[in-house]
Amino acid sequence: MLASLVKSRIQGTALRTGIRQAQAPKNFLMAPATKRSNSSLPDGYVEDKSKGPMLRFQESLPRLPVPTLEETASRYLKSIHPLLSPAEFAESQKAVKDFIQPGGVGRKLQEKLIAKREDPKTKNWIYEWWNDVAYLSYRDPVVPYVSYFYSHRDDRRRRNPAKRAAALTTAALEFKKQVDNGTLEPEYMKKLPICMDSYKWMFNASRVAAKPADYPVKFEPESHKHIIAIRKNQFFKIPHEIDGQQLNASELEAQFAKVYQLAQRVPAVGALTSENRDIWTDARTVLLDASPKNKAALEAIESASFVVCLDDASPVTLEERAHQYWHGDGQNRWYDKPLQFIVNDNGTSGFMGEHSMMDGTPTHRLNDYVNDVIFNNKLDLSNPSVRSNLPDPTPVNFEITKEVQSEIDRAVKDFAAVIGQHELAVQAYQGYGKGLIKKFKCSPDAYVQMIIQLAYHKMYGKNRPTYESAATRRFQLGRTETCRTVSDDSVAFCNAMADPELADADRVALFRKAIAAHIEYISAASDGKGVDRHLFGLKKLLAPGEELPAIYKDPAYGYSSSWYLSTSQLSSEFFNGYGWSQVIDAGFGIAYMINENSINFNIVSKGLGSQKMSYYLNEAAGDIRDLLLPTIEPPKAKL
Repeated sequence: MLASLVKSRIQGTALRTGIRQAQAPKNFLMAPATKRSNSSLPDGYVEDKSKGPMLRFQESLPRLPVPTLEETASRYLKSIHPLLSPAEFAESQKAVKDFIQPGGVGRKLQEKLIAKREDPKTKNWIYEWWNDVAYLSYRDPVVPYVSYFYSHRDDRRRRNPAKRAAALTTAALEFKKQVDNGTLEPEYMKKLPICMDSYKWMFNASRVAAKPADYPVKFEPESHKHIIAIRKNQFFKIPHEIDGQQLNASELEAQFAKVYQLAQRVPAVGALTSENRDIWTDARTVLLDASPKNKAALEAIESASFVVCLDDASPVTLEERAHQYWHGDGQNRWYDKPLQFIVNDNGTSGFMGEHSMMDGTPTHRLNDYVNDVIFNNKLDLSNPSVRSNLPDPTPVNFEITKEVQSEIDRAVKDFAAVIGQHELAVQAYQGYGKGLIKKFKCSPDAYVQMIIQLAYHKMYGKNRPTYESAATRRFQLGRTETCRTVSDDSVAFCNAMADPELADADRVALFRKAIAAHIEYISAASDGKGVDRHLFGLKKLLAPGEELPAIYKDPAYGYSSSWYLSTSQLSSEFFNGYGWSQVIDAGFGIAYMINENSINFNIVSKGLGSQKMSYYLNEAAGDIRDLLLPTIEPPKAKL
């Protein structure tokens, strides 16, 4: 089970339905500015204005709950029932009953977990465990297994890559100001403020490779006012503030243009960050031992506000763009940075995020903000003045010894081997989007989850364990919980769609039951009442050498948390794609966006047939649409 839990690390990239921004910019997703007072919030929420707007609710957010053993046992058995034979389910029932019986080991572990949760020093009982096991102790390469990407909509006014990079940087720096000074409005879920703590890991931060676990570093923004640009594998330091004044868009454009002029292809030190974390840890030591100036070069990169990768590629198709932003060539990157904006020679752009300390919702907000203020002219990018005293970008040079070059060569080779195992497909479904789904009176997210279930059933003739990310950010230091999508109702619906003798009215009824089951589970998961994190926490509290309880030895436990489908939603009219990898070799990673008139799927697997899955997603979307169209009530005639 631990391996399966570790493999679920990437799923935090979701933007769950119901999380919203509370202040400008206004757009399709982000709610308008909302003034809130204590009287508009439930008891227990207190505004501490000394913390600034962004963190004013932070200390009064509720703590992540610990579900009762009975709740988890019931929900767990319900989740595994559709996955098992009657005999297998009977064995699982027995293991669960033994675990939760009075005086049983489950009761003792539950007492320990509640005590940990109630400890005044503990803000979130799973936070450190999860960050360590799912991310920092995870040893596989962050690319492609942990990092995620967004593909931006084209900016037709800025085909010039230096101009596009300058606009992105200017907008990101405006967002950074709000984070640094704490004026960014918190987000809300179901009208309740949610945790904003992870924003501190957004700018001037980095992951650092180490054994047995990596660790994050954060640098003071006041004394590190620079970005890093990478071109032809060469790093350049660009101050974004000089003499107390931020560089305007024209000045940044001039700086990026200089990088394009100055860059000469050099050994790809950035490739080292694409390696297995233990290998990179050892290579980091080799790099630091090679020359004292390599330490300063590393610090310049790790302390930078963020990174802008100026790639010598010109992706056109959605698949080409996805590959470029998801992993690129493995060299013109620093994969340990949480924020990397990527600009190509044809002016296309995207974003890559490192996942260890921050899930996708904050970086989604950042990227949505950046594109919103650019596309909707909410930021003045027209100032033509360029100061005469601007210094040229400073090359950040490494001393490359024979030993360092050997490490780079191995990293480049290993990267090519890993990426070569993966197949990526993009299904840009244009048949309809959330506009029509809402006319069907369905939750768009639950609806698309059923498209995915039906597509998998079409391809394999059965359903298998499926993960969807549920955000738990309404709790202090909350991150994610698993929503187990497969239910008795979803399986019944998929089987009904494969039965040619069944009436459409029966299929519709089963579909709506499947939707309801999904909404019930994901709502519970967002309220901290999923089963996976609770069972993980109980297992963590076993004493060294203590016998593993039967529930954890049960094959159903490991199987039901092996994510044959790893899914998550994030939607933006400013993106034309986003995604990540599968989490087990026998599974698919399916990221999806539900826009007003389209649905975008990013499908990744290790040679299982991502293109074939893309076909079945298209077919399933059409099948469900055709099934439900007759249920739409015609508009009433005006009198």
